[in-house]
Amino acid sequence: MRNERTYGVIYAVVAYILWGILPIYWKLIDSVFSIEILSHRILWAFVFTIFIIAITKQWKALKYVMKDKKQVFYIFIASILIAFNWGLYIWAVNSDKIVDASLGYYINPLFAVALGMLIFKEKLNYWQAGALLLASTGVIIKTLQYGKIPWVSLGLAVSFGLYGAMKKLIRTNSIVGLTLETTMLVPVAALYIAVRQMNGVGAFGREHIGVILLLIGSGIVTAVPLLLFSSGAKRLPLSVLGFTQYISPTISLFIGVFVFHEVFTSVDMISFGLIWIALTIYSFSQMGLFKREVDASLVKN
Repeated sequence: MRNERTYGVIYAVVAYILWGILPIYWKLIDSVFSIEILSHRILWAFVFTIFIIAITKQWKALKYVMKDKKQVFYIFIASILIAFNWGLYIWAVNSDKIVDASLGYYINPLFAVALGMLIFKEKLNYWQAGALLLASTGVIIKTLQYGKIPWVSLGLAVSFGLYGAMKKLIRTNSIVGLTLETTMLVPVAALYIAVRQMNGVGAFGREHIGVILLLIGSGIVTAVPLLLFSSGAKRLPLSVLGFTQYISPTISLFIGVFVFHEVFTSVDMISFGLIWIALTIYSFSQMGLFKREVDASLVKN
C-alpha cells in the first residue's frame, strides 16, 4: 500500500512538473501562429492516443462509449472546452502572459469548488467559503490594477473548471476520453492545417526541422502528462492531489517572471498572495485539519 502511494506521488508530481514547464515548449515554436499550434496539438494528440489505444487494445472501451449518445454529447462539449483552454493557453504563453496564465490555474481549483456548489449541489464548510471569498478578493484586486477583467486568467480557470465538470459525467478512462475528444476536433484541425499549407503560410515547408519536430511532439507532451496524472490519481487520496496540483502553476509563474522576465508588481504579489492563502486554507480543509468546522455529512465525494 505504501509503495502504491509512493508511485502515485511520483506519477502526479512528474505530471504537474511537465505541465509546469510547458510554457518553455510553446515558446520554442512561437514563430508559428497560435491557432496553427493548437491544430497541430490536436492532430498529433489524436495520432498518439490512437497509437496508445492500439497498443493497449482498448478498442472495445472506445466502441462502448461511442454507442451511448449521451456520453458522446458530453465528450463533444468537453472537446470544445479543452480546445478553447489549450488555444488560450498557447496564445497567452506566446503573448508574454505566462503570469496571467499561471493565475488562471491557481484560481481553477477554487472555481471548481464554486462550480460543484452550483451544479452538483455540493455544500461548502466555513473554511471553504472563506477561501472562495479570499480568492475572489484577489481577482478583484487584479481587476482594479488593470482597469479591466483579467480575462486570460478567468478564461483558463472557467474553461478548465467546466471541462473538469464535464469529465465527471463521462464514464471512461482518461486515454479513451482524450482519444474521443481529439477525434471530434481533428477534422477541423486537419482542415485548418491543410488550408494554411495550401496558402503557403503553413509551418511545414516554411519552418526549420526543429520546429516541425516540436509540432509533431505536441501530441506526446499533451498525452503523457495526462496518463501520468491518471496513474497517480488512482493511487492517491484527493487531499494529496490537492497539494500537488499547485506545482504546475508555481513552476509556470517562476518561468514567466525569472526566465521570460514578465512584469510582476507589488499589486500582483498582493493578488497572488490572497489566492495562495485561499488555496492553503482550502487544501487544509480538505485534509480535515479544521475538522471542528466540517460537517462530514455535507461533504460530497
